[in-house]
Amino acid sequence: MTYRVGIIGGTGYTGSELSRLLVRHPDVELAALTSRSNAGVKVSKVNTFLKGYTDIEFTEKISDTKDLDFVMVATPRGVAMDEVPALMEQGIKCVDLSGDYRLKDPAEYAKWYGKEHTDTEHLKDAVFGLPELFRDKIKGADLVANPGCYATSAILAIAPLMKSGLVYPDVFVDGKSGTSGAGMKPSERLHHPTCGETVTPYSIATHRHQPEIDMVVDMFAGGHTDVMFVPHLIPIVRGIISSCYFRLKESATQEQVDEIYEKQYGAERFVDYVPEPSIRAVVGSNHAQVGSKVYGDRAVSFGVLDNLTKGAAGQAVQNMNLMLGLDEAAGLDFPGLGV
Repeated sequence: MTYRVGIIGGTGYTGSELSRLLVRHPDVELAALTSRSNAGVKVSKVNTFLKGYTDIEFTEKISDTKDLDFVMVATPRGVAMDEVPALMEQGIKCVDLSGDYRLKDPAEYAKWYGKEHTDTEHLKDAVFGLPELFRDKIKGADLVANPGCYATSAILAIAPLMKSGLVYPDVFVDGKSGTSGAGMKPSERLHHPTCGETVTPYSIATHRHQPEIDMVVDMFAGGHTDVMFVPHLIPIVRGIISSCYFRLKESATQEQVDEIYEKQYGAERFVDYVPEPSIRAVVGSNHAQVGSKVYGDRAVSFGVLDNLTKGAAGQAVQNMNLMLGLDEAAGLDFPGLGV
């Protein structure tokens, strides 16, 4: 069976990356992409890298395309909660990449996203879509909230150690991301003379990935944790590294820590536990790398991924595969660039 998939928000970096992955997916037909400004224009004329891979045109609304089996929502915050209810009523499964369904508490959503949540009915049923940690729940879901890119890299690095009980429930996360994580809209911060050849901290204590990191880390700690997350912009296009610093409750060897991570990720297709994680090793792929080192009475763990793939579009396709009962690696089984 071939599933007809649509994307709401087809011209942003994430929507474009979704298109790139889906046009080569063996079980999927890319049936619809929306763009108000490009409605009626061939997708390959706007996204020229798709020439020869799709002949469809952009539509203004997802409802302009009939008989869809699945929809990806790749829009700014606040759009998905207006679109998803109608899709759910039609029995169409969805992955939301925008953040509208990540936080289970509507008050938390209002606090961090600056507006009231208008679809609390589906919010309570949405599954947080990090497959390596919540695979069983994703398999039975109709609506999955794709995690944020920083959140994915940090949670993958933190969860195993926090679950082990070896570390105190406080962690400092030093995150660094490329410029594509900010989206396509130009800004002074992203202007090349401003961001080139420098590292810039930003959105400290206000970044919207903070509450989802808190939410999931609390789950694995079995109680409240104190996560200090400090994001930085670095002058690369794609990629994230989150360096996560812990205090050990008791002495631990490197072998003990290695065993914790190997037990968690040893059988995973897309998360590799390695001695020295590298952004270049994973860029362009759905792979993530995790590493950890014991340092006296402390430990540091690293989560590395491509913010547009495992941090967004690739993870969404991985979630879709699970939701539709497909091979989890379908359409994603290729390595990072390496150079």
